[in-house]
Amino acid sequence: MSVSPVKRQKMESALDQLKHHTTVVADTGDFNAIDEYKPLDATTNPSLILAAAQMPAYQKLVDDAVAYGKKLGGSEEEQIKNASDKLFVLFGAEILKRIPGRVSTEVDARLSFDKEGMIQRARRLIDLYKEVGVGKDRILIKLSSTWEGIQAGRVLEAEYGIHCNMTLLFSFAQAVACAEAGVTLISPFVGRILDWYVANGDKKTYEPSEDPGVKSVTKIYNYYKKFGYKTIVMGASFRNTGQIKALTGCDYLTISPKLLAELSKEHVKLTPTLSVKEAQACDLEKIHLDEKAFRWHHNEDQMAVEKLSDGIRRFAADAVKLERMLKVEITPTAASL
Repeated sequence: MSVSPVKRQKMESALDQLKHHTTVVADTGDFNAIDEYKPLDATTNPSLILAAAQMPAYQKLVDDAVAYGKKLGGSEEEQIKNASDKLFVLFGAEILKRIPGRVSTEVDARLSFDKEGMIQRARRLIDLYKEVGVGKDRILIKLSSTWEGIQAGRVLEAEYGIHCNMTLLFSFAQAVACAEAGVTLISPFVGRILDWYVANGDKKTYEPSEDPGVKSVTKIYNYYKKFGYKTIVMGASFRNTGQIKALTGCDYLTISPKLLAELSKEHVKLTPTLSVKEAQACDLEKIHLDEKAFRWHHNEDQMAVEKLSDGIRRFAADAVKLERMLKVEITPTAASL
């Protein structure tokens, strides 16, 4: 049924309606997009920071990060690593000036199988935020949802009061282990799950309610709410607005500027598809996963195994590209090599 132009003007946009039922988070490192869509929180990752750092508007942040790396001294590798960490924090601090909530800052994906390395880097990022006057209550540290990453999250939350956002989450086993670890938030990836099924199956299009990524997040949400886990479910990595609208009612949804723009122009009635009441009535059974059980259950999900390893490689590759960019700034002669 079409909506008349007059009613369309009166009806809130899909984005405004979504904000009544779900916390909307901007998935971007672009300050202009954050100013325009006014999300509560924002998330970043190496790919987003790499893209933003190459924009002329953000050259000063790059310059400041490079100056910081040089000031601390040490080997070229140490200077680049310190400059990279500083750049992530500078972007995060600028984003926090534009939002009332928290920003997510990611630990280097190359540490995804190094529990102690992740803990150390997370604490370093929190210290860098403290240096610029930002408290840890406004930061979510993003960690890969490997077994080691999840256990690093457990330690950071329990021993250091550092809030964690578990990313690259594709399997139900990952979600269960994160809940048991008591992390603050998880980011199950919707779009990348869909990508895998489209690439590896006969079916190329899905209705939103049948979308495998949507179904994955719905199951995780229902499980968390049925058994009273406090961990926030934040759907991520969307390919279209249909996926987003099908998860109305989810705790949080992190959305790219492109899809935020589309939602702001849509005028369709949104009704929550996820609710605590319905979740508590679902027939899911509680399970416990130690390391052996986690590895087995995750390994049984071919999609999750492939997308987790692919995601780690992609974020690691973008971290390397960012470091190369910083190397040219730190050691100008590197540009001609």
